[in-house]
Amino acid sequence: MQERILGRTGVPVGVVGLGAWQLGADWGRVDEDEALATLTAAHEAGVTFIDTADVYGDGRSERIVGQFTRSLPEGRKVTVATKMGRRVPQEPERYNLDNFRAWNDRSRENLGVDTLDLVQLHCPPTPVYASDAVFDALDGMVGEGRMKAYGVSVETTAEALAAIARPNVASVQIIFNMLRLKPLDEVLPAAEKAGVAIIARVPLASGLLSGRYDERTTFAADDHRTYNRKGEAFDQGETFSGVDYKVGLRAVRRLAALKPGGMTMTQFALRWIIDHPAVSVVIPGARNGEQARGNAEAATLPSLTSQTHAAVAEVYDELVRDPVHQRW
Repeated sequence: MQERILGRTGVPVGVVGLGAWQLGADWGRVDEDEALATLTAAHEAGVTFIDTADVYGDGRSERIVGQFTRSLPEGRKVTVATKMGRRVPQEPERYNLDNFRAWNDRSRENLGVDTLDLVQLHCPPTPVYASDAVFDALDGMVGEGRMKAYGVSVETTAEALAAIARPNVASVQIIFNMLRLKPLDEVLPAAEKAGVAIIARVPLASGLLSGRYDERTTFAADDHRTYNRKGEAFDQGETFSGVDYKVGLRAVRRLAALKPGGMTMTQFALRWIIDHPAVSVVIPGARNGEQARGNAEAATLPSLTSQTHAAVAEVYDELVRDPVHQRW
């Protein structure tokens, strides 16, 4: 698989990674054997970057990822990024060194490592980005050997730009897909100039861009696509990228007409993201090995034409820009 440098970490990673949220919770039940089989299939297909978090299944995702990485033969390495901060009420004062150390200890135990590859603040409250004490604490934890590098997962482009301006932030994770184009305006150029990795999350708009859903599709009660459509549990932008479901279906049908032959709709959506060189890695989720292999294959497909990219932007401008662009 094509590799890109993960920002200020200097570590090369496959351009298609694996998001492990669905292996923990909030996407319907995935049992442990299925989760491990998915991880194995992804890695065999060239995936060398896995993104998880301490809050996914309250540590379940981290524990499964740790079990998998410890099973790899010597010399077969993956980079594991985790996140911290969403297991407590979202109050800026909770983002302090003592809590960071406690959260870090728990993640290291869950993943079974002494030093974490990359730790990201998990969409913290906006005032956190302006706190020098927060970033001094993170620098200190790198110095202590608890983690090799740190980054930030953000909700808005303004938060992304604030993080990129911090000298030791290695990565910024942001929602970026065919239905969320705002990062193209300022965030991707700023990250590329600063040498900060862009980790593109929610690349399929919670599966909407896979083209598998219609007006009759239902989701399990414990799936965030049921219970968070209006932001009832966490930021609305995390579910279908904040796009109204029916509007999203209309947009996806328009986008499907642009898909080149020889690609699935999922691969088309991933290839569109990969075509942006400022993106270090895109992290689609997968529930089984077939999905993981199909996702990874997107990295081997031809780049899209400039005409196709322009046509995607036209769909966005017509259907999505007005309700979504200014919000995030």
